[in-house]
Amino acid sequence: MERADLKAAVEAIVFSSGSPVEGEKIAQALEISAGEVEEICEGLIKDYKERKSGIRFLRLGDSYQMCSDEAYADQIRTVMDLKRNTPLSQAASEVLAVIAYNQPVTKVFVEQVRGVDCSGVVANLISRQLIEEKGRLELPGRPLVYGTTEHFLRCFNISSLSELPPLPDDNKAEIEDKTEDEGE
Repeated sequence: MERADLKAAVEAIVFSSGSPVEGEKIAQALEISAGEVEEICEGLIKDYKERKSGIRFLRLGDSYQMCSDEAYADQIRTVMDLKRNTPLSQAASEVLAVIAYNQPVTKVFVEQVRGVDCSGVVANLISRQLIEEKGRLELPGRPLVYGTTEHFLRCFNISSLSELPPLPDDNKAEIEDKTEDEGE
């Protein structure tokens, strides 16, 4: 396939999926290298930004997805008669931040950082698909560990956790102290 045909094929695959598609799967389908897929997708991201389209081409970790531009959210809601999602509560935002910056973490760790029970908030964040179970620790009771999801990346319009803003130095020290206490 020629380069223009590969680009069109990648665009068609990602558009048709409706959910994030791993670059490796695209590479297998088109019988090209993962590096070529990444190069084509980065070109598509740039193309969509330059033409100021109502559609965006996003990178989410090792996956790619197309979605509408957030600038047109109100118009889309009007046409589709969608109800606005309720914003996260202060507690949910705090729990999500603790998990995002320290993942994978246990619920006990989050509760130690916040100082209150987080069961309801964790369940709410799971139902909103912002966090998910990432496994269990090899400790007595085998506690669950949690981490963020690709949906979290989409909601916060970032392609990886490395794009999260840095924590202020005083918060880092406080969280590190709590982490050391949990490990003992």
